[in-house]
Amino acid sequence: MILLKLFVAFFKIGLFAVGGAYSFLPLVEKEVVQNHAWLSKPEFLEVTGMVELFPGAISIKFATYVGYKIGGVPGAVLANIANLLPPVLFMTAASLLYSRYRNAEWMAGALRMVRYAVFAMIIGVAVKLVDSSHLLDVKTLSVVIVSFLLLTLTRVHPAFMIIGAAVYGGFVR
Repeated sequence: MILLKLFVAFFKIGLFAVGGAYSFLPLVEKEVVQNHAWLSKPEFLEVTGMVELFPGAISIKFATYVGYKIGGVPGAVLANIANLLPPVLFMTAASLLYSRYRNAEWMAGALRMVRYAVFAMIIGVAVKLVDSSHLLDVKTLSVVIVSFLLLTLTRVHPAFMIIGAAVYGGFVR
């Protein structure tokens, strides 16, 4: 029964995780923290930080972590299959649709508005992920400002920003 719940939860995440990367985190939080209590809020935030350190899609790493915690190796495999199935089906259908209607105005308008919805979701996730009481701390504020500037003004790879922030946070008191 728990594996079925795990499958359904990650199928829903895969089904509605539009925009990739951080846009799906509210869906994961709702399923694994609020609906099923498989992770506590603090553990969710810790896992969010942990999955940023490793390569690959964040949704796969979350599915692997939660699936393994709930059902061992079979749970990890099942959560990943459930998570990947909707995008595979959608992308197959979308590829057919896009190849046929790529020059249609309604297609361009739809894709543009989806981008703005995802933008809003990413901002919402960012606000939820931080402890605002730390934002005025010089160390924290410097990481936020430097990371933002590096991301927007340079071609520094985000992985180096994450590693740099981890090193800075671990060694600067």
